[in-house]
Amino acid sequence: MATRTTKPKPSTSTELAACQPCGGTGNVPTTVRVGRKRRPVGQQDGLCLNCLGSGTAPDA
Repeated sequence: MATRTTKPKPSTSTELAACQPCGGTGNVPTTVRVGRKRRPVGQQDGLCLNCLGSGTAPDA
């Protein structure tokens, strides 16, 4: 009788890869500029345009 070979089962894990630019948070820092010379005064959170705020990598 021939030996049986079994194929490895596909992963059932629902772990999704984190988005690279935002690190999985869905927010990226955006520089706030004010004045006529547009000098930077601080940062605020902005929506990550790579994953559109979901925090998961778009390729996954």
